[in-house]
Amino acid sequence: MAKTIIQVKNLSIGFDDITILENVSFEVYQGEIFIILGGSGCGKSTLLNHMIGLQSPQQGDIFIHEKSIVTADEQQRQEILSSIGVAFQGGALLGSMTLLENVMLPLQEHTDLPEKAIEWIASQKLRLVDLDGYERHMPSQLSGGMQKRAALARAIAMDPDILFLDEPSAGLDPVTAAYLDELILQLSKMLGVTFVIVTHELQSIFSLAGRAIMLDKTTKGIIAEGNPIDMKKDRSNPAVWRFFNRMAISETV
Repeated sequence: MAKTIIQVKNLSIGFDDITILENVSFEVYQGEIFIILGGSGCGKSTLLNHMIGLQSPQQGDIFIHEKSIVTADEQQRQEILSSIGVAFQGGALLGSMTLLENVMLPLQEHTDLPEKAIEWIASQKLRLVDLDGYERHMPSQLSGGMQKRAALARAIAMDPDILFLDEPSAGLDPVTAAYLDELILQLSKMLGVTFVIVTHELQSIFSLAGRAIMLDKTTKGIIAEGNPIDMKKDRSNPAVWRFFNRMAISETV
């Protein structure tokens, strides 16, 4: 049986008096590519922000490697965060730094390695995402897809065993998005990393996911869970059927 690496228990999240998700529970298994999907405004990215400790829930808990990121003190939180990498939707590269300097940054902040070693590691991470030769380029000199790959290189700089990606294909043309999906699959096999990916891009969902959960804005919870191919065939929930089959609300099923 696959080992549980992340456990979300009875989680409710929101802002002030507004609840976005209520009493949500699920598990992520070691080594899998796990997708969080759903329509706009359902709370996908907000859930990811809670899972990486950027926001605190209204109630419930999140365990990473059996340690609560919700109740952890600062030292415990840093230990938990050292095992994860994050690539945000916009890439979040620092525009005043070269690609190499961007990837070196987490190593400089969180290790005592010599500068030459840090530079070598960073260059190898860029090579893993097919950006060798672009070390001295500035983010503004690159295409959107290349910036996404650079952000991915920075996310794996510390050799995390969990990678969180927020809408990695957003804003990319279909060919570039497919290339990025293939790169994620390669990294999953090569590094054995667990991926948690937020996306609503159907092609990426079918290409990447072994398992997924679908969030729903109306019910404020999970309305489907499992293999996306099976979820597409399931007519039991009209909202799930419409999403996977690209049907407008006015259409009958």
